[in-house]
Amino acid sequence: MRIGIPKEIKDQEFRAGMTPAGVRELAARGHTVLVQAGLGSRIGMPDEQYAAAGARIVPAAAELFAQADLIVKVKEPQPAERAWLRPGQVLFTYLHLAPDRAQTEALLACGAVAIAYEIVTGPGGTLPLLAPMSEVAGRMSVQVGAAHLELPRGGRGVLLGGVPGVEPGHVVVLGAGTAGRHAVQMAVGAGARVTVLNRGVPKLRELDALYGNRVRTLTANAQAIEEAVLDADLVVGAVLEPGAPAPRLVDRATVARMKPGAVVVDIAIDQGGCFETSRPTSHSAPTFVEGGVVHYCVTNMPGAVARTSTLALTQATLPHVLRLADRGWRAALAADPHLRAGLALYEGRLTSRPVAEALGLPWHEAPTA
Repeated sequence: MRIGIPKEIKDQEFRAGMTPAGVRELAARGHTVLVQAGLGSRIGMPDEQYAAAGARIVPAAAELFAQADLIVKVKEPQPAERAWLRPGQVLFTYLHLAPDRAQTEALLACGAVAIAYEIVTGPGGTLPLLAPMSEVAGRMSVQVGAAHLELPRGGRGVLLGGVPGVEPGHVVVLGAGTAGRHAVQMAVGAGARVTVLNRGVPKLRELDALYGNRVRTLTANAQAIEEAVLDADLVVGAVLEPGAPAPRLVDRATVARMKPGAVVVDIAIDQGGCFETSRPTSHSAPTFVEGGVVHYCVTNMPGAVARTSTLALTQATLPHVLRLADRGWRAALAADPHLRAGLALYEGRLTSRPVAEALGLPWHEAPTA
């Protein structure tokens, strides 16, 4: 099979869809791997390493898309890339379709087969291809939140860890999934006062067993969320409904009552965000202020630490890429129900029920053979 790995063109996105080591695995199985020139140049993975691993370097994205049977990316295809997709071509990447009607309709119209990293499942209902980027974003959320609490960046001038004789900042984490747990870990490490809210108690029990009285755990309900958010210096939104829009947990009126200069980091922005005031931002312009609160809503947070993210992503996605390349998409999905769960659409049919419900579009069963 011909696998194409284009250079990402989303704003300030330097992650690569695969490392040279991943290319080597594909080439060793007899597949042709097309890598766009400059794919990993910003993250210490020059074209020479990809070529040595067996890739053919292609100068332009349009040429790569025209030749490849399977496109492996990181972020959703941008408008220019959607125009290059063709019927039957397989796209394997993060898509986050539920809040994005324009992208969904474009992918349906082009007839491609789109498999979304974020809804590929694993044993026990896990999301193994979303997990590594959730880990990165969760850890980054406290790092960028702490930076934007500084006065020169519009924050209220609070040091998360405090100093002797001065109380630490208060970090509130909404959600105790993968991203939320990693945000808690970083906040505790920074010496902050930490509160985490989650709908289910089992994950709160895990955090309580791990951190004891260093973390306050609360069951998420409207009153508990409101009280915690109003007392917070930094709020991390880390809720997830797989494939569906993120639930709006904090309304505009509550944001307006938060401490002036408090910071919101909305990790859930890819799925629409969990604050009513959230709107997508980029690494070029990462924040805006609304209701006196600094909002950081970058849709590709892990792109800021692209080398770490690329290494983590490839180790998760490569086994699935190998199956798709070795067997073809129909046989690979028929043999693996977890990979089949990631099929978002194919040949003009929408197979993700949460996306269909969110956008009011017809839903179809995924093919089983």
